[in-house]
Amino acid sequence: MHEPAVLMLIAFFLDLLIGDPPYRLHPIRLLGRWIEIIEKGLRRSSLEGRTGGILLVLLASGVFIGAFLLLSSAAAHIHPWVALLFHLYVAYSGLALGDLLHHIRPVIHGLEAGDLAAARLALGRVVGRDVACLNHEAVVRASVETLAENFVDGFLSPLFWYALGGIAALGLGLPPTQTALGALLLFKTASTLDSMVGYRNDRYERFGWAGARMDDGMNFLPARLSVPILFLGACLSGLPPWRGLRSALRDRLQHDSPNAGHPESFAAGALGIRLGGPTQYNGELTNKPWLGEAHDGADIRHISFATTLIKRSAWIAMALLLSPFLFQ
Repeated sequence: MHEPAVLMLIAFFLDLLIGDPPYRLHPIRLLGRWIEIIEKGLRRSSLEGRTGGILLVLLASGVFIGAFLLLSSAAAHIHPWVALLFHLYVAYSGLALGDLLHHIRPVIHGLEAGDLAAARLALGRVVGRDVACLNHEAVVRASVETLAENFVDGFLSPLFWYALGGIAALGLGLPPTQTALGALLLFKTASTLDSMVGYRNDRYERFGWAGARMDDGMNFLPARLSVPILFLGACLSGLPPWRGLRSALRDRLQHDSPNAGHPESFAAGALGIRLGGPTQYNGELTNKPWLGEAHDGADIRHISFATTLIKRSAWIAMALLLSPFLFQ
């Protein structure tokens, strides 16, 4: 098995075992601070439109990936094992599946204990919507939605770009591990930009346009790949895969996001519940379309089913996307 596959497999185990603890020097936190610095500088220079947004993307991506390559080269000069450990740290930091599952557990515990306030508080740490107004069923739906959407954004997309970068590097004669990690970090830059400046409001409608479109573009293929992967995951989870596929084919393009509707509509169909619907953000109600059909009322068991679906689909994604390295 080629080094990039072994490295990512170990990173995947670490992510599931210990999640992604918050600390000040986390690579993505450092990226976030760098983006804030660039934004302030661009706005002081009156570059607050799309031109400024494009410069933000270029400066954030270039410096972040350039810093990685510089540190990687320095680590290799110290010792090959230092470089290997550094690469493992970067790969592990680029995955967010374990952290997602870790944050959903307190929601389940709160609902099981009948403590809706605690469940809302836990949910508020992982979603952007207003949680104070959510009832029991709405908390369940929001939990399943964030599991499905972040399966792509937090796990499948970084894994996809890592694998694509590594495979391309092998064909082009480039260093496979460095190239794979560079592609992963490019995606993480797009994702972080979208979460920080990709808002549809007066401040970011134009300035955040480039970052949001970069994130949409880099999630485009992984989001669509998520449907067959989730189909296989449903087969292994005891869920009806054809019902999920039917729901995805019907509803995947109903979502405001060009990508989130794919995994969410599949999950809704496979679980037999509806997702989406009227959602409140910052005190304003957004009438999101419904995804799926309400065969059952959403309850705690559906979060557990969704968690199992995501976990088993993650293993399938690892097997599919890393298998090309077996033949190198």
